[in-house]
Amino acid sequence: MLAALVLGLVTIRVDTTHAVAHIRPDRAIGSAIDSDPPGKIPLLYSVPRVKEMLASGLGTISYRLYTELSIQDWHWNPAGSFSDAAKQQGYWTSDAQPGTPIVDSYGYRLPHRGDTRDQGDDNGYSRIDDGDPNTYWKSDPYLSSRYTHEPDSAHPQWVVVDLGKVQSVDAIQITWANPYATRYNVEYWVGSGDAILDEGNGRWIPFEHGAISEGRGGTVLTRLSQSPIRARWVRVLMSASSNTCDTHGSSDPRNCVGYAVSDIGVGTLDANGSLADLVVRSTCGGDPEAKRGCTDHQTVMWTSSDDPWHSAADRVTADQDQPGLDIVSTSGITRGLPMMYAVPLYYSTPENAANEIRYLEARRYPISYVEMGEEVDGQYALPEDYGALYIEFADAIHAVDPRIKLGGPVFEGFNTDLAAWRDTQGRTSWLTRFIDYLKRRGHLSDLAFMSFEHYPFHACDEGDQLQDDLLREPDLIRSMVQIFRSDGVPPKVPMFITESNFAADGGSQPERVDGALWMADYIASSLSSGIAAINYYQYETEPLSSNPHCGRYGSYTLFITDRDYTIRARDAAFYTAQMLTQQWLLPGDGLHAIYPVTTSLGSNRALITAYDAKRPDGQWSLLLVNKDFRSREVRIDGLGQPVSYATFGEDQYLWSGFDPNALPSPDLGITHQSLRAGPYYRLPARSISVIRFR
Repeated sequence: MLAALVLGLVTIRVDTTHAVAHIRPDRAIGSAIDSDPPGKIPLLYSVPRVKEMLASGLGTISYRLYTELSIQDWHWNPAGSFSDAAKQQGYWTSDAQPGTPIVDSYGYRLPHRGDTRDQGDDNGYSRIDDGDPNTYWKSDPYLSSRYTHEPDSAHPQWVVVDLGKVQSVDAIQITWANPYATRYNVEYWVGSGDAILDEGNGRWIPFEHGAISEGRGGTVLTRLSQSPIRARWVRVLMSASSNTCDTHGSSDPRNCVGYAVSDIGVGTLDANGSLADLVVRSTCGGDPEAKRGCTDHQTVMWTSSDDPWHSAADRVTADQDQPGLDIVSTSGITRGLPMMYAVPLYYSTPENAANEIRYLEARRYPISYVEMGEEVDGQYALPEDYGALYIEFADAIHAVDPRIKLGGPVFEGFNTDLAAWRDTQGRTSWLTRFIDYLKRRGHLSDLAFMSFEHYPFHACDEGDQLQDDLLREPDLIRSMVQIFRSDGVPPKVPMFITESNFAADGGSQPERVDGALWMADYIASSLSSGIAAINYYQYETEPLSSNPHCGRYGSYTLFITDRDYTIRARDAAFYTAQMLTQQWLLPGDGLHAIYPVTTSLGSNRALITAYDAKRPDGQWSLLLVNKDFRSREVRIDGLGQPVSYATFGEDQYLWSGFDPNALPSPDLGITHQSLRAGPYYRLPARSISVIRFR
């Protein structure tokens, strides 16, 4: 049956014969929890706070790993042991045996870190160019042949030196630590794109004399070319290790595999054969805002991986804490549903991940899925390296329980296919190569789901740009689904968006009607496009913060909360969540069918979008998002007797974000209009409406 809806000159048709998806609201539209300010976790997960969160109607929970973003190892259980217990250092394994309930847990910085970049709240720096001859970067031992059971050349490790601008280069000086590379190549980047942020638009070119086949460690000064090359990015690509032990000794084999570099200098040789070094050495990271007070910021270094070795003294105390597994799992926010947990991967060990599963099962917490790490593309990992770690961690977890459903790669938000440096076959698609890696090693069955994050726009988008964002969103999410399937995600492997919001750089959109329009369109279009479930970020009731670039206050949460953590009002995102989970869909775990809707406006930047659901109570429920700045009259034919009409938009709610002390005005919440037999209905300007029929 086709039901026709006429919006002025606009016709919308609902195909009520062929469902495009089947969902259960509590499992399909949920939320996400993440790190929290130190000392605030008991408050944020207290009974009154949880009651406020649950009132939004959001369902299943995904656990986010801020430690993974921040290049830290997560001690998910503060009780546990280091591999070198006597010195309280080494490789950490949290205790699988339940004891005192875990309320708070912590990240630990990595002393052998190679990356300069500031990500998350780590405010870290590279040990390659920190100016200290006693420190060094070391690659992840789990990417060595001892653990991958492949040649080291199958997982070459690398350091990229970013000189900040194109400069003349004809020499490199490397001070190796142990283990050092016995075979490595020095290369420079040529291309239209950034070597790190736009890896698909360029290639690495070997320096004329950059191939070293018999490295012996120590400090090595190498003339790379007879005449200087103009380059910004220089890469040292290591493919064979000396397997000599680092400063921690030979008692642990992980100390003796991989690669370690103490210092790198890049520049030109003068007439006396001395290096005119372009590298700046400092313990100030690469982000000036995160390192206020620093005068010299170290030259940015990027590395392929980092050794998770650390000590008890490396605990992060001043930034963010991870909520404990017990307080999360027993607070009530899960609604008694299985939860999606995360295991640390890129900066941890398989044993630590396996023990987390043992712990959760010992506590009898229901597990829906387990995500493997978080935002691996944000760590700029090669897909084959992540694939190798994925298999090692999957083997360890499935040795505990083969029924656990694992997935990833938990991409951070982006709007196109993710590109990696070209492989030997010329392929750049990160996801294609990751899936192919699992397939070739007989481990594709370990990928029970594919997950990614969605932060499509920018916090400061306003005016015409913001309106264009709202119009683009449905097409954008459909395009991403198509890309991931074409990249090789098997048809029977569900796709989850496990963390999402309007922008990764904050902003006030969740508190404003602009964000409400985006959220309704994004979630409904995702479910209609084949996404199995969405987790809206974030659930915890944290205070507003100022975005200095936008001049507005905002937060990711569902509430307007002051500095004292007092909830002062529900925000636009809260009401949108209610419109989706309590008006459009029937609250609970009942099975719904989603049906396709087409309009005469087409699907490209349509001002009005519509989504239809058949609820288990027998009602047809039509969600309409009007992004137009004027109201529209709707004529509805063929969907039966109207039952209810609910609306939320600018007529009900307004908050600008300029004054953090202001309350929304008006703040009427969701309003319900009286109904008559039809066929005409009014869609208010910039509004979300739900009309239900029998």
